[in-house]
Amino acid sequence: MARSRDESSPLFAGNAAGTLRLIVYLALAMVLMVLDHRNGWLWRVRYAASVVVEPVYRLANLPGAGIRTLSVAFADRKLLTEQNQRLREDLLLANARLNRMAGVAEQNQRLKELLDTQRSLDLNVQLARVVGVDLGAWQQRLVLNLGSRDGVKPGQPVIDAHGVMGQVVEVLPTTSVVMLVTDPAHAIPVVVERSGLRTVAYGARDGDGMVLPNIPLAADVRPGDRLLTSGLGGRFPPGFPVGKVVAVAPAATGMFRVAQVQPAADLERSEDVLLLHDQAEPDGPPAPAAAAGPPASLAPAPGATAAAPAAAAPVGTRTPVQPRASAAPPATAASTP
Repeated sequence: MARSRDESSPLFAGNAAGTLRLIVYLALAMVLMVLDHRNGWLWRVRYAASVVVEPVYRLANLPGAGIRTLSVAFADRKLLTEQNQRLREDLLLANARLNRMAGVAEQNQRLKELLDTQRSLDLNVQLARVVGVDLGAWQQRLVLNLGSRDGVKPGQPVIDAHGVMGQVVEVLPTTSVVMLVTDPAHAIPVVVERSGLRTVAYGARDGDGMVLPNIPLAADVRPGDRLLTSGLGGRFPPGFPVGKVVAVAPAATGMFRVAQVQPAADLERSEDVLLLHDQAEPDGPPAPAAAAGPPASLAPAPGATAAAPAAAAPVGTRTPVQPRASAAPPATAASTP
């Protein structure tokens, strides 16, 4: 409904006093704007007012900013959690791939060493992979992925890129069992590379390394000496590294010295091995020579007399002396016309 005159604003009242106040206010505002524009008198007032009003603005805006921060935090929490989980999975996958690559590189290095060993020694070998390990205190065995179907035979020497590992003791159709040189039941003839002393290296009873139990007191064996296969017995070819002497001490009886030997082969970490097919010839006395004599075609027929060949001889020809069992009287041969 229409406003009454009493409810109207006094500034826009219909009398002359209201109009005069309006003109005065407008003039004052124009004067202040002109002075502020030309001389900048009111900037200090505005600066002081902004210093006072700004905290009020911040305080008034604080609830809204807090609400926005909480909403963003709660809204992005799930996203951040998922991203963190994905990053962790990617990191684990990258580490697994890196470890796998390192393992493949190490495996390639071992295979390269085995190949270099085969080429340098010109051996007839067969590559096999270790599929089982039994490194206990009472026996030291490996299981290979080759068996009788692949031509593996009992007694075959097994080596890696560093030295002798052992020999095949059991052959199955698709797998074979290898007795390591550290097995307490294993023995291998060796020779000290520096001094040429020949002896036998046995597997230690605790399965840790090998021992030389019967070294004479006057023998020249020192820590650091390398042991090579001597070839005696014909099982292991000569010249393959077996181990290195790490300690020498007197035996409990005082009649011999005992040497502790560290195997040259990497028994605990080798995954690929070589099976030797060219075995050494056994060293020992030569085989007996074949019986010598006249050819069998020149031997006389059974039951034939000695007179027949004598009669065929011409006059004046000297008849060879025959054994007593078949000899004929000389007169008979002489009286033949």
